[in-house]
Amino acid sequence: MHPLLNTAVKAARKAGAIINRASLDLDLLRVTSKGHADFVTEVDRAAEQVIIETLSQAYPDHCFLAEESGAQRPEAASDFTWIIDPLDGTTNFIHGFPQYAVSIACQHGGQITQAVIYDPTRNDLFTATRGRGAFLNDRRLRVSKRTQLQDCLIGTGFPFRNLEKIDHYLQLFKRVTECTAGMRRPGAAALDLAYVAAGRYDGFWEYGLAPWDMAAGSLLVVEAGGLISDDEGNAAYLESGNVVCGAPKIFPQLLRLVRGLDPEPTPGTAS
Repeated sequence: MHPLLNTAVKAARKAGAIINRASLDLDLLRVTSKGHADFVTEVDRAAEQVIIETLSQAYPDHCFLAEESGAQRPEAASDFTWIIDPLDGTTNFIHGFPQYAVSIACQHGGQITQAVIYDPTRNDLFTATRGRGAFLNDRRLRVSKRTQLQDCLIGTGFPFRNLEKIDHYLQLFKRVTECTAGMRRPGAAALDLAYVAAGRYDGFWEYGLAPWDMAAGSLLVVEAGGLISDDEGNAAYLESGNVVCGAPKIFPQLLRLVRGLDPEPTPGTAS
């Protein structure tokens, strides 16, 4: 395992231990609202602190972009930035709904190079190093081999932070439901992306995400053989917050739907 990834795994497991302990007595949680349907607990903050401490002890000149504490840049900063979501799926967590994860990615030279997504309830550890594949625990991951959208299970998430797009999103939700075998919306984008990498979903799309929701998962998808873009088919998903991904044969069909087109172009017409 790459040394950077090994340190990130250690940090993710420490955060997972904090989350698991807190999950045993959710009634004691102090919950604060950051906005509509957007919550933070002392568990998020404690998990983030132990992640940053673990990483900065090993790499004191590295930068951080974390959900709760924002951007941190040491004086003699290097070109490495850790992008951290200490508890993706906080709303699920505070309700005892076991679908949440720790997400840690390392960005170097503008590229995500290391990724860890840790599901503490199932002890599932998803990891990837750029160019070396994606893994669940010690098993190599590959995206789904399905080729027809009508056979596919697709993941998504409601744009909960900004409801301006909700009507457009619901129309699209209906359209994708009509064209697929099923839709799922569990509420933790990092795990949704990991599930695409593992072949549990054939594709996924969501609007209005933050970089820490997507950074680690995006590398997992690519290293498992999948394709990923923003909702216009470009590579700027970390900037736009809108993401579409899937298995190679499914991705272009899902992207066409998200763009308001038919999933398969009609013969003789331009796409």
